[in-house]
Amino acid sequence: MDIFIGVVVGLLVLMFLVTAHEFGHFIAARRNGVNVLEFGIGFPPRIAALIKDPKTGKWRKLPRSEWSKDKVSKVVYSDAADKSLAQKGMIFSLNWLPIGGFCQMDGESVADTRDGTFGKASFWSKTKILFAGVAMNWLVAIIIFTILAWTGMPEFLDNQFTVGIDTRTNSVPVKITSVAENSPAAQAGLQAGDYITAVGDSEVKYASEIMDINEAHAGEEVTYTVQREAKAGCCLDECPECTCVENCRTELQEKSFDIVLNPAGSEYLLGITMETSQALSYSTWSAPIVGVGLTAQLTGETFKGVGVMLWNLISGVGSQFSADEAVRESGQEAISSVGDSVSGPVGIIGVLFPAFTSAGPANLAFLAALISVSLACMNVLPIPALDGGRWLLIAIYKLRKKKLTKETEEKIVSRAFMVLLALIFIVTILDIVRMAQ
Repeated sequence: MDIFIGVVVGLLVLMFLVTAHEFGHFIAARRNGVNVLEFGIGFPPRIAALIKDPKTGKWRKLPRSEWSKDKVSKVVYSDAADKSLAQKGMIFSLNWLPIGGFCQMDGESVADTRDGTFGKASFWSKTKILFAGVAMNWLVAIIIFTILAWTGMPEFLDNQFTVGIDTRTNSVPVKITSVAENSPAAQAGLQAGDYITAVGDSEVKYASEIMDINEAHAGEEVTYTVQREAKAGCCLDECPECTCVENCRTELQEKSFDIVLNPAGSEYLLGITMETSQALSYSTWSAPIVGVGLTAQLTGETFKGVGVMLWNLISGVGSQFSADEAVRESGQEAISSVGDSVSGPVGIIGVLFPAFTSAGPANLAFLAALISVSLACMNVLPIPALDGGRWLLIAIYKLRKKKLTKETEEKIVSRAFMVLLALIFIVTILDIVRMAQ
């Protein structure tokens, strides 16, 4: 049931983020004199549709019998003198497939030079229209992160952006959930239920920090500072007959343990399992600054991740032509890391959203903002099927002072789109394999 709810929530969140992206295109198109034929939530087939008559400016329900383009143009412009204006009555539609949204502009080919078309718009207007969707996704992320900064921001990143003078962190120390028999931890006296607050001279907040320190000091003596619950009040051992329940309480006592870790390569170094309660940070006046700063930080991390992924892919494929077996094996690991670091629609909806939904609304909102940032970054990339690629194609032909014909544009964009679909298909297969494991 949790998975089903997570999948439904995931579809709704992704539809909202994609629709917000398309709404950015819609606003920019309208402000720059480009007619929008249809703005749709979801993808066809249609559930319902409204149409705005350009002559009266009023909205009315569009009957199913008038859904075809020819019938729409006849209904809206039955007495219009200029028949070339047909299809400029904007349609707002709600559609059955919850996989995003769309903004259909009039004359989306650069070669179309009719008034009110995308092709007729100036280069600067085209730039604003193409990148407005990206800007909207960044804006959505900023708004979500601003709200989270006020209500409780989950900490997922090392050195996650905050404004130190206006940040209060509500964190719980790392808790030991079990201790292996005859392990260094057990021999030293660590117990399940202890909270580790420091290792050596370093304060720790996450289990990963403790594991990193342990690996760096394998075989060495390390000091662990823990807090342990102890009886207090009338429940002390010297008062065994006490029945005053309201006075019975526990308090945390701090203890230190010097423990010699097992050497590297052992089954375990310390011999404990740990649990980290999620830390939440709170801001007041600086919340909007945190929203902008964290969006910028995640944008940088996303571009960095894409760069590393492309480098691993290119270097990994290139290494397969080497005569050195060790180089080829290293390249295969690099290629494998690319597959492990990429997640497609199935992985996002079927794995990430169920996990984050069950973790609570703050985690779900953080994931939505993160995906919004990712959508913005992906659409900036110079891939012809995406906004950044379309802009680059238009810019190249403008610099060359050559006309970009409709046939050339469609050929380039369609081939890039086919490659993109192939990549999505491969990533989807990898997602399914990972889920089946």
